[in-house]
Amino acid sequence: MSDPTTTRSRISSIFGGSVGNLIEWYDFYIYNFLALYFAKAFFPNSDPTAQMLNTFGIYAIGFLIRPVGGWILGAYADRAGRRASLSLSVTLMCLGSLIIALAPTFKDAGVIAPLLLLGARLLQGISLGGEYGASATYLSEIAGEKNRGFYSSFQYVTLIGGQVLGSLTLLIMQLAYTPAELEAGGWRIPFYIGAACALFGLYLRRGLVESAEFKAVQKLPRGNPFTELLKHPRAVLLVFGLTMGGTTAFYTYTTYMPTFLVNTVKLTRDQATQISFITLLIYACLQPVFGALSDRIGRRPVLSFFAIGGTLGTVPMLTLLSQTHDYLTALLLTLSALVVVSGYTAINAVVKAELFPANVRALGVGFPYAVAVSIFGGTAPYIALSFKDAGLESGFYWYVTALIAISGVVYARMRETKVASLMARD
Repeated sequence: MSDPTTTRSRISSIFGGSVGNLIEWYDFYIYNFLALYFAKAFFPNSDPTAQMLNTFGIYAIGFLIRPVGGWILGAYADRAGRRASLSLSVTLMCLGSLIIALAPTFKDAGVIAPLLLLGARLLQGISLGGEYGASATYLSEIAGEKNRGFYSSFQYVTLIGGQVLGSLTLLIMQLAYTPAELEAGGWRIPFYIGAACALFGLYLRRGLVESAEFKAVQKLPRGNPFTELLKHPRAVLLVFGLTMGGTTAFYTYTTYMPTFLVNTVKLTRDQATQISFITLLIYACLQPVFGALSDRIGRRPVLSFFAIGGTLGTVPMLTLLSQTHDYLTALLLTLSALVVVSGYTAINAVVKAELFPANVRALGVGFPYAVAVSIFGGTAPYIALSFKDAGLESGFYWYVTALIAISGVVYARMRETKVASLMARD
């Protein structure tokens, strides 16, 4: 749109929605960055790999509950509004972070300690299960037709930004405290910060304007959410197929990578954190570039770039990475993988939003996405560690490759959503 008032309002809404998204993902990802330090506090086992398996097992359970959040908060977003759902989501995230920050250790409370950790991650998993569908829908609806790929890409800019802030927080903590001090309780500080920031996110989200597309269908008669969703079976299956390879690659090269760099590449914790911070910062900057490119050439070519690069390059890249102990080589290899993954992450939100009408969009985007992420994305670190524990680490490389290839078939057979979009045109 050319109206500067409308443009300013649109940018303001996208900023408000995106900042809340950033805070939520910071809260969720800080768990992964600090896992190396708090694992023994909740699981007192002498074997570091066993400790990490237990810790990432709870991490995976946090993902397995995400379909519940995708369903409940997605349906809520389609009935009560995107703003209401986004506000509830960030509230749940705040509560989860606060519980982790205050949780006693296994030494002090026995089995209650890991149970509290599990409960907190379930709350956060429900929060993110609803966050994705509501934020993807809201940003795509607010963006407008011409630059929808560009503006909606900021969902992953802020999602990755949450990881960048998590890495930066850990870098600062590593400079301020010794490893022993971090393991003794310093790891709690970022969770307190996350809870406080989530309250700020709630403040921002309560001031968001509702999207025009939701307002247009707000007063229309609504059926049962499950019945409404079943009217779009092809779109639901497409979201699942679109997601499975992309989410596995994303969590492999972001969430699991710091652990891989320490356990397999044999870099120090500080080096792994530095690489994660640098590569994620560049990765975040790539998202608008790929999003804008999809506005010019279409969504399918950008998705195909990821599918081809991921299918052909995953095994060679991870094999080379596992065989090096050089800091710069590890950094460049990780960054090259994230460039390829950008072909999925930058536009996956808008592609899914374009598949559904407004009355069922948040649920249609959020629920099948959450199911796919819970099965493939959240379990990626646990599966990777299981392969490693069994002495078959390279098997995980082929696992990632196979899932990307399957998603590639989906990309090749789907219609160009930029042309066939069910979103309002302006």
